[in-house]
Amino acid sequence: MSEPVIQVENVSKRFRLRGMGTRTFKSAALDLLLPGRAPTREFWALREVSFAVQAGETLGIIGANGAGKSTLLSLLARTRPPTSGRLATTGTVSSLLELGAGFHPDLTGRENVFLAGAVMGIPRRIMAERFASIVAFAGIPEFIDQPVKHYSSGMYVRLGFAVAVEVNPDILLIDEVLAVGDIAFQRKCLDKMEEFRQRGKTMLIISHDLATIQSISDRILLLDGGRVTGLGRPGEIVDRYKAVVRAQQAGAMRREWGSGEIRITGVDLRDRTGQARDRFAYGDLIEADVHYEARQRIENPVFGFSVATDGGMRIYGNNTQIEGHRIPEVEGRGTLHLSLGPHTLGPGTYLLSFSVHSADHRVNYHRVDHGFPILVEGDRPFEGSYMPVQWRGP
Repeated sequence: MSEPVIQVENVSKRFRLRGMGTRTFKSAALDLLLPGRAPTREFWALREVSFAVQAGETLGIIGANGAGKSTLLSLLARTRPPTSGRLATTGTVSSLLELGAGFHPDLTGRENVFLAGAVMGIPRRIMAERFASIVAFAGIPEFIDQPVKHYSSGMYVRLGFAVAVEVNPDILLIDEVLAVGDIAFQRKCLDKMEEFRQRGKTMLIISHDLATIQSISDRILLLDGGRVTGLGRPGEIVDRYKAVVRAQQAGAMRREWGSGEIRITGVDLRDRTGQARDRFAYGDLIEADVHYEARQRIENPVFGFSVATDGGMRIYGNNTQIEGHRIPEVEGRGTLHLSLGPHTLGPGTYLLSFSVHSADHRVNYHRVDHGFPILVEGDRPFEGSYMPVQWRGP
């Protein structure tokens, strides 16, 4: 295998954040004269990040806001230095890291094109040869001699992307370019990226559009809290990220309470083969092992569960009492098995809740609301739970 064109080894990036509060000219001057005067705190945007990218490879980078994605690209673009670690790139690098980055608002589009070329070390003669294709790709010929401070956000990113790709770099770094612009321009960007792939160019792309980044990437890097938590096949890494997001969403809505004589200590979700999972297709059987611990002997407890949408609206509920499954008593630790299905839930994210209470419903021993998210996939276009229907004509 050839040497990688991008090598990142144990890279970390630290920022020192200073408390703002009420700022005056005097306090700012004192801070400059006395660097240790103002309290600061450290924020590590990246911690010990390592990976390599081969020539001609497209690497997608995903993660939540604040995961360190944009910081990583800025280090590769050399607009920021790392705090520690080593980065190496081979060949020319072009980047579109943020809206209008590198553009001077008072200069015209034409002037900014040549300024961008100069910053990248491209001779003016070469930029003049490529100028027509840059303007054509951006699709703003009537505005090219207007100051860019009058451009819309879409015009900004169109010109920025045009400059980034038309300078013919070996490595292209793109941060959320598909988040701005109309559908036609997004299609144009995707076509250009595919052209780059065919020409053996190397690309690193950040996007929250998971379907798109999965389709155009050879591999995907997952960042969480500045650390690499996944690197591999696009489908596998996207699924892992979605699972993290579902767990975070459930965590925000999770509520639990009860008297505590019995506690639900955990729930393991599996498919019919016994494989642990939180993604199910329409019509799958959902298996759940409900683990509990009873501090004392409790007679006739009732275990239940419910299914809610990701917004918290309950769409189904059931329990052992309704199903006629009597549990004479529980004491100590144990596990109750639930088989749900074949389920008829429509595509989407759902939140499972589990509870245990007394047979007369007077004592709620423990309830965990919205604590266990699942994803249902399928091509049936309906909401909620499927019911057979039949329409008859007028």
